[in-house]
Amino acid sequence: MFKPFKLYCLLIGFTLLNVCWAAGYPDRPITLVVPSTPGGGTDTTSRIIAPKLSEYLGQQIVIINRPGASGNIGAASVASAAPDGYTLLTLISSNVINPHLNEKVPFDIDKDFTPISRTVMVPGVLIANKKFPPNNLQEMIAYMRANSSKVNFGSAGIGSFSHLMMEFFQLNAGVKLLHIPYKSTSQAFTDVLSNQISLMIVDIALAQPYIKNGTLKAYGVSSAKRSLIAPEIPTLSEAGLKGFDVSQWFGLVGPAKMSAEVTDKIYAALKKTLEDPEIKEIFSKEGMIIAPSSSPKEFKNFMANEGLKWGEIIRDANIKKE
Repeated sequence: MFKPFKLYCLLIGFTLLNVCWAAGYPDRPITLVVPSTPGGGTDTTSRIIAPKLSEYLGQQIVIINRPGASGNIGAASVASAAPDGYTLLTLISSNVINPHLNEKVPFDIDKDFTPISRTVMVPGVLIANKKFPPNNLQEMIAYMRANSSKVNFGSAGIGSFSHLMMEFFQLNAGVKLLHIPYKSTSQAFTDVLSNQISLMIVDIALAQPYIKNGTLKAYGVSSAKRSLIAPEIPTLSEAGLKGFDVSQWFGLVGPAKMSAEVTDKIYAALKKTLEDPEIKEIFSKEGMIIAPSSSPKEFKNFMANEGLKWGEIIRDANIKKE
């Protein structure tokens, strides 16, 4: 049995070892796992952030794409990695939602990761083809209540964020529509453009050119504030669905049990990255909102609250992933 003094010295020794180890971090390249295919929103966001984050950390950041299972495969690979700060994950909204959709998820979102910070939020916009009769949200809701069997919506699949946002819309608007799941956002979006389906919620940057040329009607933005790239479009809350505020988001995490010193070092570099004028301009043009967490602890709380919110929506809408 350790005597109190020896135990105290041992604890001090471990603390000093962690501090010294963190002082030298990073001394080799860092792997950033992106749980999606190259070219998508998750990948694009990560590749915008990585070079500047690399500059502030003083080490190369190597991006590895590990898509599959709605982000679960990439997330699981980081959950099982060494907690030394050299393997990080671009966390996506789906990672905190999936446990509420699937009985078996290969990680525990609350226990298997070290939260660092949220990075950006991506508002959606409710759109329909120009031939869809209603011209504003109030007209749309009235039309849906009178013609529910004629109105459908598309999404990137059951349990996708585009699906869940529309389920949240239906719960708030008091309507029930026919869901047509696709294999990808682009497929659903193409069918809205060709008037094969009635409507969907999609990233505003994707829809904005078609809204401007009159091919699509826009009924409201999903976030609490209007989009910088489309300030003329009201929020859904302003248009009549009070308190409607949902956005897809991205963040950065590491494996569980990463030291506070390393976590804080990454957080500080990431915050500088997101405050960089060049990065701000790029994300602004993409219609994304830079939204760093005030601290790793705040991001942990945000993740927990998002899980609770979407878990409740999934239960209320009785969503079952096939």
